[in-house]
Amino acid sequence: MMSQAVFDQNATGTSRPRARVWTLALGSIGVVYGDIGTSPLYALKESLTAASAGGQLTENMTVGVISLMLWSLTIIVTLKYVWLIMSADNHGEGGTLSLMALLQRAMGRSFFAVSLLGMAGAALFYGDAIITPAISVLSAVEGLKLVAPSFDPFILPLSVVIIVGLFFVQSRGTAKVAAWFGPIMMVWFMVMAIGGLIQLADNPDILSALNPILGINFLLTHGHAGLLALGAVFLTVTGAEALYADMGHFGSKPIRAAWLIVVMPSLILNYLGQGALLLSHPEKLENPFFLLYPEWALLPMVLLATVATIIASQAVISGAFSLTHQAMQLGLLPRMEMRRTSETEKGQIYIPRINWLLLVAVLYIVFAFKSSSALASAYGVAVTGTMVITSVMAFFVMWKCWQWKVSFAGAVIVPFLAVDLIFLMANLLKIFEGGWLPLVVGASLMLVMLTWRRGTRILAEISNRNEVGLGDFIAMLAKSSVTRASGTAVFLTGHPNATPTALLHNIKHNKVLHANNIVLNVITEDTPRVPESERISFQRLSDVFASVTVRFGYMESPNVPKALTACRNHGLIFDVMSTSFFLSRRALRPAGVSRMPRWQDKLFIALARSSDDASRYFHIPSGRAVEIGTQITI
Repeated sequence: MMSQAVFDQNATGTSRPRARVWTLALGSIGVVYGDIGTSPLYALKESLTAASAGGQLTENMTVGVISLMLWSLTIIVTLKYVWLIMSADNHGEGGTLSLMALLQRAMGRSFFAVSLLGMAGAALFYGDAIITPAISVLSAVEGLKLVAPSFDPFILPLSVVIIVGLFFVQSRGTAKVAAWFGPIMMVWFMVMAIGGLIQLADNPDILSALNPILGINFLLTHGHAGLLALGAVFLTVTGAEALYADMGHFGSKPIRAAWLIVVMPSLILNYLGQGALLLSHPEKLENPFFLLYPEWALLPMVLLATVATIIASQAVISGAFSLTHQAMQLGLLPRMEMRRTSETEKGQIYIPRINWLLLVAVLYIVFAFKSSSALASAYGVAVTGTMVITSVMAFFVMWKCWQWKVSFAGAVIVPFLAVDLIFLMANLLKIFEGGWLPLVVGASLMLVMLTWRRGTRILAEISNRNEVGLGDFIAMLAKSSVTRASGTAVFLTGHPNATPTALLHNIKHNKVLHANNIVLNVITEDTPRVPESERISFQRLSDVFASVTVRFGYMESPNVPKALTACRNHGLIFDVMSTSFFLSRRALRPAGVSRMPRWQDKLFIALARSSDDASRYFHIPSGRAVEIGTQITI
């Protein structure tokens, strides 16, 4: 991940750092702005369809809605995210869970409201990750109807083929093709800007939409239809959260530069162009984006739009993998198999279980909703909910981390929060038309996270009651005649001062003690990465026992054997091929009386059973891992 610090340290006035910024800015156009960059395919069409409510489209409607769109981009994206929220980074990393980790470090993990907000934001993001591929691909392929109406029956099957292919190639990684994402999306934004300019030159009257009063007047004079249109207007800024979430990949300076110089001007010109077209030809509301272009350019534009939506979908899928990795590291989800798909790109990971669950969910909503217009009602709720949560958490960052006065922090964030809440209320009006979908997904995932978090804490408390102090156990072993075996044994534990269960059972049943024994505790910090100089804490407990604590950041993959090689600096000879790693495997059973409801007990046990092997999660070679099972009633 690249942080802002890189650019501050390199800002020496030479051309090399500046060239690096522009290279990263181009990369951010392909990854960060794919979602918001494909919104013009459907945002204006859905907004004006809601405003006209099936009636006649008027000039006031067109100008008013365009005005709301332009000022939404200015207030929510430019002022809130680009200017304010991107300043609230966790060592260069952004996103809801990074904010949660930052606040936990400042306010303490016991402050449950922070964890609850983080989980809610993460859960709603998964709803976004399900809807984005479906609505983006459908909206692009629907352009084929303009090329030839006979293509209409093939739109749904073709969309399904594209989506299935997109998810099937995830396991191979995108490192080789990702280099093309930036240039392709740059072409996409340039073509959008050109299409808008052509129509704007024909009818410059649409420039009156730059006046925000016209947008406010539209809302005040159109009642319920105005609120419905406002909910659809929010489609203009879907993807704004990606600016913050992907900050660690590119740094804030390249993302800001890409927005202000390329993305925002292209979006504004395209929306103005669509508005200019509809002022002259309101009958073209069926698909104003593709009708910006001459007939000969329709098929190339459909193909380019399809590629752009695939790139946008790829970005949100990769974001779901990264979010899942963070959630696992922060103890919000059980361990899952995670594969690195690139040796050089840190962000290139693949989580099979998440990939296939997303595919099933995306295909379900494609078949259930069948068109991008039907899906538009579901889209806004997930994004507005996430933005409201981000605003609330940003307030706490200003107050607790930046040490601002409560009144000043409130004065800064309340206007943004008010705008977010207005959009959220407008989108909730569509809850029965599809808005329920992200809420159901979000609530289900929050339930999973809360259950896993609470269950693991209860399990840790039960384990603590049954454990023996490590110091007492070592003293007892010194007086016994246990058979010694050559080599090194590593016993993983969550409590470094207690005797690991695997060690107790190994002595009890095998009556063998290795020549060197390491009691290993792995800790995930609230920072994205831990410097190598702070990775290992080593303490010699006796001539045969040592206590080692290994620290990883929540963005890192916990490679235990690699980290333990640093123990050589402490005089401990470590060779993974002569080392046995002992892990405890717990078989959980529900108790007659439990601290959780019966159904939650069963859910936690099911999650624990589905958890990936600790040996694979910690990168321990399968031939060197020894698992010792115990039964625990919770």
